[in-house]
Amino acid sequence: MSAAPAYSEDKGGSAGPGEPEYGHDPASGGIFSSDYKRHDDLKEMLDTNKDSLKLEAMKRIVAMIARGKNASDLFPAVVKNVACKNIEVKKLVYVYLVRYAEEQQDLALLSISTFQRGLKDPNQLIRASALRVLSSIRVPIIVPIMMLAIKEAASDMSPYVRKTAAHAIPKLYSLDSDQKDQLIEVIEKLLADKTTLVAGSVVMAFEEVCPERIDLIHKNYRKLCNLLIDVEEWGQVVIISMLTRYARTQFLSPTQNESLLEESPEKAFYGSEEDDAKAPGSEAEAAAALPARKPYIMDPDHRLLLRNTKPLLQSRSAAVVMAVAQLYFHLAPKAEVGVIAKALVRLLRSHSEVQYVVLQNVATMSIKRRGMFEPYLKSFYIRSTDPTQIKILKLEVLTNLANETNIPTVLREFQTYIRSMDKDFVAATIQAIGRCATNIGRVRDTCLNGLVQLLSNRDELVVAESVVVIKKLLQMQPAQHGEIIKHLAKLTDNIQVPMARASILWLIGEYCEHVPRIAPDVLRKMAKSFTAEEDIVKLQTINLAAKLYLTNSKQTKLLTQYVLSLAKYDQNYDIRDRARFTRQLIVPSEQGGALSRHAKKLFLAPKPAPVLESSFKDRDHFQLGSLSHLLNAKATGYQELPDWPDEAPDPSVRNVEEEDLSLTETHVDLLGECTEVPEWTKCSNREKRKEKEKPFYSDSEGESGPTESADSEPESESESDSKSSSESGSGESSSESDNEDQDEDEEKGRGSESEQSEEEGEKKTKKRKAVLEGHGEGSSSDEDSNSSSSSSDSAMTSESEEEQVASASWRKKVPPSSKSTPAAKEISLLDLEDFTPSSVQPVSPPMVMSTSLAADLEGLTLTDSSLVPSLLSPVSCVGKQELLHRVAGEGLAVDYAFSRQPFSGDPHMVSVHIYFSNSSETPIKELHMGTPKLPAGISIHEFPKIESLAPGESATAVMGINFCDSTQAANFQLCTQTRQFYVSIQPPVGELVAPVFMSENEFKKEQGKLTGMNEITEKLTLPETCRSDHIVVQKVTTTANLGRVPCGTSDEYRFAGRTLTSGSLVLLTLDARAAGAAQLTVNSEKMVIGTMLVKDVIQALTQ
Repeated sequence: MSAAPAYSEDKGGSAGPGEPEYGHDPASGGIFSSDYKRHDDLKEMLDTNKDSLKLEAMKRIVAMIARGKNASDLFPAVVKNVACKNIEVKKLVYVYLVRYAEEQQDLALLSISTFQRGLKDPNQLIRASALRVLSSIRVPIIVPIMMLAIKEAASDMSPYVRKTAAHAIPKLYSLDSDQKDQLIEVIEKLLADKTTLVAGSVVMAFEEVCPERIDLIHKNYRKLCNLLIDVEEWGQVVIISMLTRYARTQFLSPTQNESLLEESPEKAFYGSEEDDAKAPGSEAEAAAALPARKPYIMDPDHRLLLRNTKPLLQSRSAAVVMAVAQLYFHLAPKAEVGVIAKALVRLLRSHSEVQYVVLQNVATMSIKRRGMFEPYLKSFYIRSTDPTQIKILKLEVLTNLANETNIPTVLREFQTYIRSMDKDFVAATIQAIGRCATNIGRVRDTCLNGLVQLLSNRDELVVAESVVVIKKLLQMQPAQHGEIIKHLAKLTDNIQVPMARASILWLIGEYCEHVPRIAPDVLRKMAKSFTAEEDIVKLQTINLAAKLYLTNSKQTKLLTQYVLSLAKYDQNYDIRDRARFTRQLIVPSEQGGALSRHAKKLFLAPKPAPVLESSFKDRDHFQLGSLSHLLNAKATGYQELPDWPDEAPDPSVRNVEEEDLSLTETHVDLLGECTEVPEWTKCSNREKRKEKEKPFYSDSEGESGPTESADSEPESESESDSKSSSESGSGESSSESDNEDQDEDEEKGRGSESEQSEEEGEKKTKKRKAVLEGHGEGSSSDEDSNSSSSSSDSAMTSESEEEQVASASWRKKVPPSSKSTPAAKEISLLDLEDFTPSSVQPVSPPMVMSTSLAADLEGLTLTDSSLVPSLLSPVSCVGKQELLHRVAGEGLAVDYAFSRQPFSGDPHMVSVHIYFSNSSETPIKELHMGTPKLPAGISIHEFPKIESLAPGESATAVMGINFCDSTQAANFQLCTQTRQFYVSIQPPVGELVAPVFMSENEFKKEQGKLTGMNEITEKLTLPETCRSDHIVVQKVTTTANLGRVPCGTSDEYRFAGRTLTSGSLVLLTLDARAAGAAQLTVNSEKMVIGTMLVKDVIQALTQ
């Protein structure tokens, strides 16, 4: 083009006079990194007669819109070109008008005749764009024109234009709801469309305009189920959501008879002996009541929906998988719901936002259907890189899945979490331990003893949360735990967290008869500090005084009067009111009412123990996957999930005339491939019926009922683990071995249905033999596997065959695992076991735990093995540095690396991995540390002694060094039986900090406190190789052990950490600007650390 240089030159960051300067994103290229000239220049280009200049101007304008720059003042110049003959210019003009037609309605109205002419344009893109612009003009006066345009577009030959018509329907309805009846007619017409491109859009219009008109869906139900696999992902989500509500109104509940046959799993699991004794009678009653209800037979259309949505569990879209999961949870028989667990656990490998939504739903499901997630317990273990909200949700799921079988594993996992740096997470872990102790009586004492040990923890928040949980556990059996109450009473001098202090006071007051000597003394101490306490503590102090007055008035009468007098003049009116009420109730007086005689019953009444329940217990009344479920509150536009009907509505309303079925079947062969038909008219009726006289599904097919694959489902899940395959896309490219598993699942429980489809399966197998030849894997086919393995619309090309053969040969080369698994193990997207290369031995946390911490958590340890420091198996650490060369060490080579893991012996120490290697020909014995001579403040936690290191052998140990927030070298001796070697370790400044997780608001708040002398700022220029988000974050976090802080802007990076020794905050901000210019800011009380950190980070970024 002749005008190409007009927008590709002068790529500097300068802006015109009076305009703000916009920074350029270094990751974007082409027109998005151009420097735009003044709008006058664009107006001149739009007014010329040259199409090339007009096209150039429109490209620049659309680029401005994409960058978020306001281009509304160009509307008059652009709208004049709506009648341009050049098709490319016209497309871009319509893109612009869709964006600004609503803001510039008057000017858009002037061109309404042009838009109407555009509706008749031969190009389908122009017709669709004209309709889109027309529906974007929010002026009531053109409603009749819009309605006429939508009706015409609904009959258009192009499915793309019909799809646009469906999108325009909700816009017109929101502008004028009186047009509802006419719009419903259009929706009814479009629902009958047999094109996958239109299906999702028209269902969305149906949901927006008339979701109550369920009768419009009857005739189209089976067609929508069959088209579902080929609809785009956005449309699949909408259709599945609508069909879920439809099925709840048209079919009977598949679990209606299960309530008579089995009790709730919680009662059956934790039932007492008395319940077991009553069980035979209850079973007899259930057996007597069962004949009164008709046996459940699943409607064939209900089975059709479940069967056609199952392949979508392999979709690449998390939204589609979530939609199918909620459909199965709400509609499927109990025995079949388990298939969704594997797909949901696969989504836990996605981004944190996806994980958050999935875990919210899994937490709800795991309360009612705990069994289906138990095999994947390890998938919910928490990683150190998980955000706090993800950690807490995983904790919720782990707690829900805990039972008497896996509770030792779960508690050992919780024991590790208590050492986390994330305080909110630690508090949630302690609450989870409390819930486990409540639900599983066998470990109650173990958990309680472990929580009591945590009371000696250095962290006040950990102690406070432990007190609150201990209070709830003690209410269950207070008589047995008098010593624990005494121990808690002694903590009132140290604990400052209000909720913890209040909990201790409540416990002492409630069970004061167990501690008759200590309780009055606690009241005396609280009376001394009453005026300085928080309101919640004051209220519990008043309660304690009242209870002691009623049980031990001889010792506490004066103290009680003193506390009530102080409370009488408190600033808080709640406390004043409580004091007056309590005085009148407990102190007898001449005017005292009848209540004072019953004060003891009021204050010391037996109270039921609190029930520690999951916060997700009652969330299942919202539809899973919905915004309302996520927020636990009804959102605007939310539609309640209907209750199951008592009697099934007439299924004949879904019967379709023979002509309609045969019309599509004439074009569809057995493999679902269309012949001699334009691509947009293809239908996804995957199988021809052998006889057109048969109904949609034979009666025998629906008789499988809830027993289908009931027993075989767990087995098939484990089989698919060992035979799973790589899948991508919504049901595309799944391997033949996976299809074999799906076929076996279906055929095991299908019963009479398998007989019906046997002949069809043989025909399909013959047709597919040519494609599958050479793969070495046989495949029995049915409707599920056929729909999930075939491509959505088109036949397999020779190119796709080559890819399949290549993938098959790749699978044959996979080396066998070290375990006794089948040799040809395949890796699948749905293979959810976390796998680790067998050559890497992970570091086991108990191996590095100190004896003091082991004592703290001894109550939570369910094994008898003592926890002592010992040698570690080799780990791979990056950034190894030489500590002792093998020549200087006479064959002993020593390297070290900073592992960036918390050192269990002392959280203020830096964890250093030491790697020993013997390259001599003689064994090295008694390898240990000599007595170090260290500067003031620096201390070392020695590694365990290595008795012998054979020739060619290597060993790894961990030592801790407290550098006292300085980069001074730690000098010490490495000693063997015969020699001593002087070595030193000097830390980079980035290793003196530990990452901190905080929100954007917390970061800004703390940064505001660290200004002036505590702020170091330097400017730098980022090289082109270091301008992407990934590279910047990687280089900063490699240089310094900091945690990433979320940021609302794309060109700013924030990191936070705390120094290990003093706990001082270190906040780092990198502001990337145009042309690679950047500004680095470090805020910290430790100015020396801040200065050195700035220097190191700049050096890393500019290399």
